[in-house]
Amino acid sequence: MSVFLEQLLERLKPDLLRLAAARHGDPGSVLGAHRHGARTVVVVLLPDAVRARLNRRRDLLRYGVSPLFAWSGRSEGLPERYVISWEGAAGDFHETYDPYSFAALTPRAALERFIEGTGVEAATLFGAHPERRAGIEGVRFATYAPAAASVAVVLSRTRRWPMRPLGSSGAWELFLPGVGPGARYRFDIESQNGGTVTRKTDPFGRHFELRPRRAALVPNAEPFPWTDRTWLARRRRSAAPTAPLSIYEVHLGSWRRPAGRFANYRTLAPQLAEHVLALGFSHVELLPLTEHPHDDSWGYQATGYFAPTARHGTPDDFRWFVDHLHGRGIGVILDWVPGHFAADGHALASYDGGALFEYADPRRGVHREWGTRVFDFSRPAVRSFLLASARLWLESFHIDGIRVDAVASMLYLDYGRATGEWLPNADGSHQHEAAIEFLRLLNQMIRRDFPGTLSIAEESTVWPGVTLPAAAGGLGFDLKWNMGFMHDSLAYFAEDPLFRRHHHERLTQGIRYAFGERHLLPLSHDEVVHEKRSLLGRMPGDRWQRFANLRLLFAWQWMFPGKKLLFMGGEFAQPSEWDHRHELPWALAALPGHAAMMALIADLNRLYRETAALHTLDHDAEGFAWLDRDDSLRSLISFERWAGGDVAVVAFNFTPVPRLGYRLGLPRAGAWREVLNTDAAYYGGSNVGNLSQVEAVRDPAMGRSYSASVTLPPLAAIVLVPHSR
Repeated sequence: MSVFLEQLLERLKPDLLRLAAARHGDPGSVLGAHRHGARTVVVVLLPDAVRARLNRRRDLLRYGVSPLFAWSGRSEGLPERYVISWEGAAGDFHETYDPYSFAALTPRAALERFIEGTGVEAATLFGAHPERRAGIEGVRFATYAPAAASVAVVLSRTRRWPMRPLGSSGAWELFLPGVGPGARYRFDIESQNGGTVTRKTDPFGRHFELRPRRAALVPNAEPFPWTDRTWLARRRRSAAPTAPLSIYEVHLGSWRRPAGRFANYRTLAPQLAEHVLALGFSHVELLPLTEHPHDDSWGYQATGYFAPTARHGTPDDFRWFVDHLHGRGIGVILDWVPGHFAADGHALASYDGGALFEYADPRRGVHREWGTRVFDFSRPAVRSFLLASARLWLESFHIDGIRVDAVASMLYLDYGRATGEWLPNADGSHQHEAAIEFLRLLNQMIRRDFPGTLSIAEESTVWPGVTLPAAAGGLGFDLKWNMGFMHDSLAYFAEDPLFRRHHHERLTQGIRYAFGERHLLPLSHDEVVHEKRSLLGRMPGDRWQRFANLRLLFAWQWMFPGKKLLFMGGEFAQPSEWDHRHELPWALAALPGHAAMMALIADLNRLYRETAALHTLDHDAEGFAWLDRDDSLRSLISFERWAGGDVAVVAFNFTPVPRLGYRLGLPRAGAWREVLNTDAAYYGGSNVGNLSQVEAVRDPAMGRSYSASVTLPPLAAIVLVPHSR
């Protein structure tokens, strides 16, 4: 080693020691090629090398016993991109272009927008991105860690590459030539406080290993061959609050689970499409697929907000899933969870040694009920992170909508917290203003950039204006889950019919708030777990009565104003609670009673879809009128649904006693067809009914000029439409 090089390395000794540990805050200032007058010095970091060469002909000399090698010589003749080759301890040979000979290429303007909270490009700014630079293939790695003292890309036990800081932005970047799709990587992040190094997975990762392994994978760079252009064009044209919307809610990990294993997205898509089409649903809604470490969380405690879970395959496998469903005419909605994230130490929690994604104060940063961390919505970069995540699913995966989970937990600072466990605003109020502003920004972005897609809120309080446009002071969602309808209906149906007369208002009161928001009526996964029993298990009576009650519940849901959602298993009256560890008991679906329930769901969806009165004015009080809401003694309810000149009349009998000669008011004279009777033998009922038709005569009843004498079957609903329709 020359005297010049020895003296230079001695001066650089403190930097070299930090580099040897891959813990240098600015590795590019030492590593790579640097001119010193007429000479150039090249310093490289090769942890597992026993000897190394520069451009295959110049020896690189080891610095002491460290993993650092250096060369110095005249500047002329050394190309801008030069090759480092080395032999490992096991005799293996490696060769690559020096990563530190490539300049940073992260777009500065986009990075500034991310930091300001107005950016939506985080998925392309950060993470791992296969690129070609100066004709050389490699991967650009980038992350955001403003509180880190140093960051290194970790490819294997011995391949750790210190990353360059991009000024004072908090971003770190390094281009690694020779790395390609499928490479495993993580980040070693050294905190500024105490110098602790934590190995982290990539918050912006686009593909991950299957749990319990934690590394991210460099994603495939090839564009996916989408075939859903027609679907996307139709989606843009046809999306309207007047359109029918009927959603089948699915947990992919337990819908089908052959031999106890997770099925691939490509295997699931055709099976799910056939089932959904047979039942007549317009959309599927998937419990969260954002990557998550624990099966027990059902995906609601995520760590990877930019990647579909590897449980069912690759990101392109999921794109194939969406593309296939679109090709079959089925929309895909995804549960998305911006309210909180998994507290696992390998991921977002304390990512750069500080509270980067979460609030630092546990009175805002921790959801004790769920054991999760709360996003710091006051931090601009966090807003950019979440906006970019939502955008990725809509743009890169062609998702037709998102259902935002646990919106109520975002709106209130004291949600799920006892006195003294939450931090109020300066004026003592409990509204979470930063989260509210984020939700408005989210919905404005979706409306602006993805017309025709849906934004749905799971919101369980009386917060005003959830579906009011953000510009008018609302939150800007398209739909809000009507949790009151769900809880009131299930509580009522759990009552013995003998005592339902005392709880009549549980059903009728729902119309008072039915039109204050644009509602979706859910019978969701949350209602069939944690010892709440299945929908069938909630119904009282013997086996016949339980099935009849469930048929009646479904008719009540489908005829009541609002869009529809049903969790998987309900369609064939699953008797047991949902268990995410096992697939649905599909053998039951072919048995009497269970198969008949699926026939009812298919007919309810068909009737709802084909009858304008049942969906067009779902959110407008002009489309609904009571006929009789006060017959609590006999537990009978009847109402009309309207849309222009189209009308449907629905009558419910919530007891097992048939009502013969019941005088039902009707808005028109003449023949009315009985287009649905949930007591039909075809659905497993006793076949009491009206022989498919009744005649309305001038005999005033229920405030109408006409009426008909009808039979109301036991524990059943009937639907009548004018014969001329």
